[in-house]
Amino acid sequence: MCQSEARRGPELRAAAKWLQFPQLALRRRLGQLSCMSRPALKLRSWPLTVLYYLLPFGALRPLSRVGWRPVSRVTLYKSVPTRLLSRAWGRLNQVELPHWLRRPVYSLYIWTFGVNMKEAAVEDLHHYRNLSEFFRRKLKPQARPVCSLHSVISPSDGKILNFGQVKNCEVEQVKGVTYSLESFLGPRTSTEDLPFPPATSCRSFKSQLVTREGNELYHCVIYLAPGDYHCFHSPTDWTVSHRRHFPGSLMSVNPGMARWIKELFCHNERVVLTGDWKHGFFSLTAVGATNVGSIRIYFDRDLHTNSPRYSKGSYNDFSFVTHTNKEGVPMRKGEHLGEFNLGSTIVLIFEAPKDFNFELKAGQKIRFGEALGSL
Repeated sequence: MCQSEARRGPELRAAAKWLQFPQLALRRRLGQLSCMSRPALKLRSWPLTVLYYLLPFGALRPLSRVGWRPVSRVTLYKSVPTRLLSRAWGRLNQVELPHWLRRPVYSLYIWTFGVNMKEAAVEDLHHYRNLSEFFRRKLKPQARPVCSLHSVISPSDGKILNFGQVKNCEVEQVKGVTYSLESFLGPRTSTEDLPFPPATSCRSFKSQLVTREGNELYHCVIYLAPGDYHCFHSPTDWTVSHRRHFPGSLMSVNPGMARWIKELFCHNERVVLTGDWKHGFFSLTAVGATNVGSIRIYFDRDLHTNSPRYSKGSYNDFSFVTHTNKEGVPMRKGEHLGEFNLGSTIVLIFEAPKDFNFELKAGQKIRFGEALGSL
C-alpha cells in the first residue's frame, strides 16, 4: 500500500501543479492589467465584469482571491454608449417598412406595451410608414379633454413618480432618491438672457426662483412609458422665455432605474424650458432616455438633441426674448408643446402660493388634460 502511494505521489504533485496553472496564469494576467493605463484597464476588465453579473452567483468568486474586483453595476451601465445606440435606433425608426410588414410589427408593439389604438387619430396601422411615425401618432380631439377648473393640468400621459414642495434644494425623482435642484436646472452663470440672476448658495438659488413673497416651490415628475401617448402639451397658461439644453447621457428613466441611479435626471440629456405664469416662476423639463435621443420642441427650430457636436457636461442656452419680442413665447393650457420618441419623463418645477394643492397620488396613472393641482 505504501509502495502504491509512493508511485502515486508524482502523479498527485503533477495534478496539483496543473490545477494551480490557471490561477498562476490569472495572477500574471492581472499583474499585466495593473500596469496598464486606466482607459486600457477599464476596457480589458469590462468583459470579466459582464461575465461576473451574468454567470450564476459565485461562479467567478475565485477571481477575488487574486485581487480582481468587478466594477459596480451602475458604473458598468454608465459605460454603455447610450447616445450612439440611441442615434442608431433613431436611424432605424426612420426606415420605411414594407406595407405587408407594418401590421405584424405594430401589432406586436401594441400587444407588448398595451397601446390603445382606438384613441389614435388614425387607427389604420398601414398608415404609419415607419416606427417613428407610429410612436408620434396623434390622438382624436375628443380623446383628451382639457380640465378647465384647475390651473395646472398634466402635460402628458404617464405615471406620477413624485410631487410636492421642493425642500432643501433637493427634488425627489422617486421616493427616497433625490437630486440637486441646481444641478438639474443648471448653474446661474450669467444674468444675460436668464429669467433670474445667479445664485451663490442653495438657499439663495431657491430664493431666486421664488420671486413672490409667500410663495413656495413645487415639483411634479411624470414618467412616460413606451406605450403612452408621446406628445406633451402646455400644462398651464404661461410664457416661455428661455431654453437650456444639456446633452448628457441617455440612460433609461423607468422607475426601477430611477431608484438605482442617484441624480439620474441630472445625468441624462434634457431640455429645460423656463418662464413665468400668473404666480411667478414656471419650468417644464423634457428628460431624454435610452432610444429617446430626439426631443422636439415645436416652436424651437434651433434645438437639436443627441447630436455628436455637443459634448457631455456642457449646456447650450437660448433666449426667446428678443428686441422684437420682449416677453417670449406665450403658451395656452393644453396647447401642443413638443414630443418624444418611445418614452421618457416630464419634470415640472414652479412656484405657487402656499395653499396650492396637488390632486394626485404617487404611482397613479394620469392622462394629458387631467388636473394636477390648483389653489
